[in-house]
Amino acid sequence: MNESITVVGNVASVPERRDLPSGGAVTSFRMAVTQRRFDRERSTWVDGHTNWFTVSAFRALGENVYRSLHKADRVVVTGRLRLREWETDAKKGVSAEIDAEALGHDLLWGVSVFQRAESPSAAGAGDTPNAAGAEPPAGAEEVQTWGAPGAPRELVASGETPF
Repeated sequence: MNESITVVGNVASVPERRDLPSGGAVTSFRMAVTQRRFDRERSTWVDGHTNWFTVSAFRALGENVYRSLHKADRVVVTGRLRLREWETDAKKGVSAEIDAEALGHDLLWGVSVFQRAESPSAAGAGDTPNAAGAEPPAGAEEVQTWGAPGAPRELVASGETPF
């Protein structure tokens, strides 16, 4: 089975980063997804069954996951679901794994500050308009593209919308 899936749940283990022989990195963590329903008789929310997933993120996504996520964070994960059968001397079972394609914090439960990851090829290149020491283009003004105080700023030509 290799199906696309989107799940919302909690990071249940400390994300662990490993280097791959190919030179990339993979970050893995366990994720708990608990269904909740409203019990009208008791007028309260009730936890249902918990599904457990092992989530793996590769290359740049893996690096960003390792730097961004912590145990107990509420996250949204989209990726490819794989079900694997396993067996030991004592028992056997099926594990559910997700190879993440996209992953982020669930903003229903809190706020997050986005920061672009610097690509290795652009680091120190100095050829972008907002690189340190570069001259801004004629008629450019500094605008804040995100609403949070202290958020990154970029240069845009006068009259342009930064969105």
